[in-house]
Amino acid sequence: MAKTSADKKHFHWSNKVSNEDEEQEKVSSFINSCSQKEKDDELPPPLTRKKQLQAITIARVRSVLKALGKNRPNLVHGLGTRVTGTLFGSRKGHVHFAFQKSPTHQPVFLIELQTPISGLVKEMASGLVRIALECDKEGEKIKKVGSSSRRILEEPVWRTYCNGKKCGFAMKRECGEKEWKVLKAVEPISMGAGVLPAEKASDHEEEDDQGVVDHEGDIMYMRAKFERVVGSRDSEAFYMMNPDSNGAPELSIYLLRI
Repeated sequence: MAKTSADKKHFHWSNKVSNEDEEQEKVSSFINSCSQKEKDDELPPPLTRKKQLQAITIARVRSVLKALGKNRPNLVHGLGTRVTGTLFGSRKGHVHFAFQKSPTHQPVFLIELQTPISGLVKEMASGLVRIALECDKEGEKIKKVGSSSRRILEEPVWRTYCNGKKCGFAMKRECGEKEWKVLKAVEPISMGAGVLPAEKASDHEEEDDQGVVDHEGDIMYMRAKFERVVGSRDSEAFYMMNPDSNGAPELSIYLLRI
């Protein structure tokens, strides 16, 4: 009986020790798992790192584009959807079209049509006028280098159609002193048409009839806001915004590269 009692005591003591060891192992395992979790939390997951790299790349691209925009203020993508359009020319001269981002900016698009301005004024008096300017893609393919290409507003030569009738060609022009002087004279005008008095020309200008200002005639102009619609990289349209025409533009200009 004494032996049996000792065995029982020894058995219970061994069982107790075993349970304490298991508890210590569980505690140690729990502590190790917690410390490992803290280490894992310190490292960002792979998906987060990927998003961070993408954000950094996008930020760099935007900074480069912003720098290019500051260095080239006359870029086409800076023209916007609302532009200032001016039609002008001497009574005996050709039609000039100029589109500006705002009245104080240099024109982004300036062309001279072979159409006399007097003829265009008569055409506009009869109703709506739709002017289509067409050019070919062949010149772009020859000039194309790598991935760069000429923008549609940078095309130098256009075929001109007025209300479906062919009326010669149009040439892209640089804004010279005479053209800029006309645009500055009508700068305060947001919408309207009128005549600028001709200036007294010198003897040399009297012999040269290629200038915008003609000593025998005044300069006719029409100025308005235009809505710019980009259909594709080969097509754009400018619709004159006239609040008195019930939403229908009186003048529309289409640029097509075919």
